[in-house]
Amino acid sequence: MIEYAPNWRAASACLNTEPDVFFPVAVGTAASEQISRALRICQGCPVRQQCLDFAMRSGEKDGIWGGTTPEERIRARRARNRRPARRTWQAAPETRAS
Repeated sequence: MIEYAPNWRAASACLNTEPDVFFPVAVGTAASEQISRALRICQGCPVRQQCLDFAMRSGEKDGIWGGTTPEERIRARRARNRRPARRTWQAAPETRAS
């Protein structure tokens, strides 16, 4: 596990941005524009990974965190929690008589 300084937020690109930008309540085009703006801010953030790690560890369900939307984090959680399928049939190794 990677440990980050507890004050990583102080180095964030969004530090002086209105928090509402990262938690769109609008729908349709208005929400898309707001999400795009938030993602552009995240794009060059020096602590983007720390932000995303925080959101994933704490289970943030809303808002833009670490340059990801809630839907992207849900997909990432599902992929991480998906177990590999068990093989119910395994072919016997081929042997050749000499």
